[in-house]
Amino acid sequence: MALKAFILNPLIGLLVLGTIFFVLENVVGRAVPQRVFRRGFWLDVVYLFVAPLLKVATRITLIVPASLLLLSGVTSLEVFRAHQYQGFGPVNWQPQWLQIIEIVLLADLSGYGIHRLFHTGRWWPFHAIHHSSESVDWLSAVRVHPVNELFDKIAQVTPVLLLGYNPTVTMAFVPFLTLYAIYIHANLNWDNGPLRAVLASPVFHRWHHSKAPAARNKNFAGLFPIWDILFKTYYMPKDLKPEIFGIDETLPAHYPGQFWAPFAALFARRPAPLTQREPNP
Repeated sequence: MALKAFILNPLIGLLVLGTIFFVLENVVGRAVPQRVFRRGFWLDVVYLFVAPLLKVATRITLIVPASLLLLSGVTSLEVFRAHQYQGFGPVNWQPQWLQIIEIVLLADLSGYGIHRLFHTGRWWPFHAIHHSSESVDWLSAVRVHPVNELFDKIAQVTPVLLLGYNPTVTMAFVPFLTLYAIYIHANLNWDNGPLRAVLASPVFHRWHHSKAPAARNKNFAGLFPIWDILFKTYYMPKDLKPEIFGIDETLPAHYPGQFWAPFAALFARRPAPLTQREPNP
């Protein structure tokens, strides 16, 4: 039954989301002309079917913060096993609606930080996989290396748990945040108008994937561009739209090769061959 779910759920997602975004990207607000079965389409389908396995693997991100909470006596193993952990301390005494707001802000700030880190040094080869798609659309959002996914979750989950927040209050928002990450990759010309600096839009994030020199290492936020504004990585020119995507390096066009490529770069006793290049001054 579990194996069937691993196959059936991605298939349903592909059909449902594919239909929705086909209409949005081809009828409502397409950003750039693009074929449905564009280059890399089937590779991204493979990533989509691997994604459920990665979600199971990323549960190990709870090991470190959970161990610290157990060692400090904040909670017990029985509570964790019964899925009854509700947080602790003054932070947890706040109303749930306030905790939700704070958790979303904290997770987005943590996501900004780890995202920016993955654009540097030997972290970049793992994140380069995500940037390797030359056609950015809703499906390309799932092209993520497992190491990248693992550290993303560690960066977002750990501070929430260690500060004492109730992790269950945001569970209802997880599907929304997942869909939002897919949405901002969509081949859409939407920039959220007057809210362009408040909420991340497809144009905002597509600039992040752009090969334009001025757009390199910009727009790291996943939800709130305020982090990019504060840390001076915000880029949203009004009279231009991102059109050319991908990376300068060459990667294998199949999943096993892309899985191994970052490790090959990491183990090489020389500067990583997959390092995002800064624009020339």
